Amino acid sequence: MRNFRKYQVWELGHQITLDVYKLTNVFPKDDQYGLTSQMRRASSSISANIAEGLWKRK
Repeated sequence: MRNFRKYQVWELGHQITLDVYKLTNVFPKDDQYGLTSQMRRASSSISANIAEGLWKRK
């Protein structure tokens, strides 16, 4: 299995996820299961898909 953490594209995807989580912390609590949840899931799927793709290419 390749080490996905050494790829800059994975690092950028991970940074997007961290930024989205920080940003959505200030969203209203009543929106926690709406737009907040959707944005967090979408951002975390970026780095997850990159890691999965590298794993399948071994």
